[in-house]
Amino acid sequence: MSYTQNTYTNLLVSFPPRPIKSEEDLEKIQNIVDSLLDKGKLTEDEEDYLYLLAMLIEEYEEKQDLVPDIYGIELIKALMVELDLKQKDLIPIFKTESIVSDVLNGKRKLTVEHIQKSAELFHLSPAVFFPEN
Repeated sequence: MSYTQNTYTNLLVSFPPRPIKSEEDLEKIQNIVDSLLDKGKLTEDEEDYLYLLAMLIEEYEEKQDLVPDIYGIELIKALMVELDLKQKDLIPIFKTESIVSDVLNGKRKLTVEHIQKSAELFHLSPAVFFPEN
C-alpha cells in the first residue's frame, strides 16, 4: 500500500475524532467535514473518515433538543419574534388589540377561529398550534 497524505491513519492523527460535548466541538468537526466536502472527489479513506465524523455529529444532534415542542400562544410569540411582528400585526386574527394582549398574556385562550386565522397568517397547519400529546 502506498503512503498518501490522506490515509485513514493520517486523518485520524490530524484530527482525532472524539464524542462531541459542546457547540465548540461541533464547530470544529463541522469545519473538517466542510473541508473534506469542498475537496470534491474523496479517496476511500477520506470517505470512511467523513462517515465517522458524520456519525459523531448525528449522535450529538440526536441528544440535543434542537426544536422545542412549542405550540399555542408560545408558538405565536415565537413566530412574532422570528418575523419581527408587533401585537397590532395580529389584529386580523383576534379583531382587537385588547384581545391580542389578553391572549398573549394568558388571560384568554385561543379559539378555533384564532387557530385557523393564525395558521393562515403564518402559512402553517392548524395542527402545529396543538400539543403533540
